[in-house]
Amino acid sequence: MQPLRQSRPRSADRVRTVSEVNAEARFLIEERFRRLWIEGEVSDFRPYASGHWYFSLQDDKAQIRCVMFSSANRFVRFEPGNGLSVLVRCRLSIYEGRGQFQAIIDHIEPAGEGALRAAFERLKAKLDTEGLFAEGRKRPLPPYPRHIGIISSPAGAALRDVLAVLRRRFPCVRVTCFQVAVQGFEAEGQIVSAFDRAEFMRHPPDVIVLTRGGGSLEDLAAFNRESVARRIATCELPVVSAIGHETDVTIADFVADKRAPTPSAAAEMATPDRLELEERIRRLTSTMVSRTVTRVRADSRLLATVRRRLVHPGRTVEQRMQRADELADRLSNATAARLTRARTAVAHQAQLLRRSNPSVGIGQSRERVARARSRLGVAGESFRGRVASRVAALARALNAVSPLATLDRGYAIVAKPDGSAWGRPVVSVDDARPGEVVEAHLSDGSLQATVSSSEKRP
Repeated sequence: MQPLRQSRPRSADRVRTVSEVNAEARFLIEERFRRLWIEGEVSDFRPYASGHWYFSLQDDKAQIRCVMFSSANRFVRFEPGNGLSVLVRCRLSIYEGRGQFQAIIDHIEPAGEGALRAAFERLKAKLDTEGLFAEGRKRPLPPYPRHIGIISSPAGAALRDVLAVLRRRFPCVRVTCFQVAVQGFEAEGQIVSAFDRAEFMRHPPDVIVLTRGGGSLEDLAAFNRESVARRIATCELPVVSAIGHETDVTIADFVADKRAPTPSAAAEMATPDRLELEERIRRLTSTMVSRTVTRVRADSRLLATVRRRLVHPGRTVEQRMQRADELADRLSNATAARLTRARTAVAHQAQLLRRSNPSVGIGQSRERVARARSRLGVAGESFRGRVASRVAALARALNAVSPLATLDRGYAIVAKPDGSAWGRPVVSVDDARPGEVVEAHLSDGSLQATVSSSEKRP
């Protein structure tokens, strides 16, 4: 027989460790199964001292290991036991230390609540779509209510808690209790009827508190009814919902104007604190007294000042009469002085008018014009003489440098015709070649000549 050959991994294959395989498997499973619901029977239930629960869920064909940590199971109102049929919400994972497939549970309830939970979710989605949960339709609570209505069971601890808080915080408020069943077949109709009775009171409450203690989803079923939700939505009064404990959530909580985690919290939410109001009233009273005292003192000082300034009417009339006589005397003197100044001004203007006779001015103006005309003639003749002398001097200077004067002395300007009057001057023997025609400009005309030869001076 040939010995068995050992199979070795190829060089292209990557060798993984056990922990790497478990980690990759956990990642794939958690990505694929992030949240799901599982129904099964509890077995091998073991609560640990840490508060965590470890158990298995099984049916007639298979089982799966489960863990529910204390952070999640502290909200559960019952303790699962072996053989109990439950419905859990979980995510699937792998415990890498043992490579053990498990479900990590965040919610557990008896299996019988599954149908109620599904109905709850359907009604919640429906009412949310209709806008009954919208914050825009919810009303604020009155800051200082005079009348509070409580819809609750008369035998429940929730009503006693609310009344105790109201007596402590705001004992002056009027309270009306509308006794209803909070679970069972009759609860739904009685709760709706209680809202009708509250609205049709002669003096209806300023706010309504709807409350009961905690319980299972089945116990709270009346507060998850559509008729109750719609009655809360149409209620003309602000509604505070305080159903169960903080972890209990009902449809009524979503529709109400405010949700309180507990009945006691609802009473605190609906009323102001008596001690805070008393302290505020003390502060306002102190401020009012202080401002009143300050105002009275200021008005007293003003009254004293006015009294000192107040004069008897008879003395005021006497002073006004004396003042009238004084003003009449001053008016008479001012009028006489004004007439005197006016006469003086008229006399002065008459004298100025006589001095301003037009005939005198015209004669003087004529004499000035004659003198000006004489001076203008003398100045013009003198200017013309100076200008003529200047022009003659400039003419002599221009004639001295003029080429025409040079031509008068027997010289000539030789140029090559280019279409202009004088042509292009020939200043060198190189400018005219033999056979070319040139012009010689003289003082009285010009001559045309043909160059026969040229000789440059050494």
